[in-house]
Amino acid sequence: MATSTRSKASQAQAVVDAHRDEGASELFGITELCREFGITLRALRFYEDKGLLAPRRVNGARVYTRRDRARLALILRAKDIGSPLSEIKRYLDLYGDHGEGRAEQLRYVINRTDTAIKELEQKRSQIDDTLAELRVINASCRGHLAARRSGEKNPSQTV
Repeated sequence: MATSTRSKASQAQAVVDAHRDEGASELFGITELCREFGITLRALRFYEDKGLLAPRRVNGARVYTRRDRARLALILRAKDIGSPLSEIKRYLDLYGDHGEGRAEQLRYVINRTDTAIKELEQKRSQIDDTLAELRVINASCRGHLAARRSGEKNPSQTV
């Protein structure tokens, strides 16, 4: 279990590190990003319409920088933990164009992730409790069924 947790932490760190790469000159096409992140063209355009992404235009085609790609990854992760788009936009806007909001952004991320961690831990606890109850019910039903079957095999017993 600890190995699994370490492995997941390593995978998460690799994702974060990949978005810190300085390959700012690297550009991505809309189809490439959609394929990479498993989203539709419509979804990507929706994020643009909401002001979450602002791709450049080269000869009329949308092109995305590594920064846009990192923003998209953050948008999708934030959506996965239940953040509304307005909150995601607020978070992304805190960063600014040149990282000037970094400290405020970090405080915001800490507060948001603390809340998400607490919520998920509560859900996990509830799931663990429910699983324990279901296992008891399952074992009890199996026991009753086994007793019933053994009673059917021996007609002199009453069930």
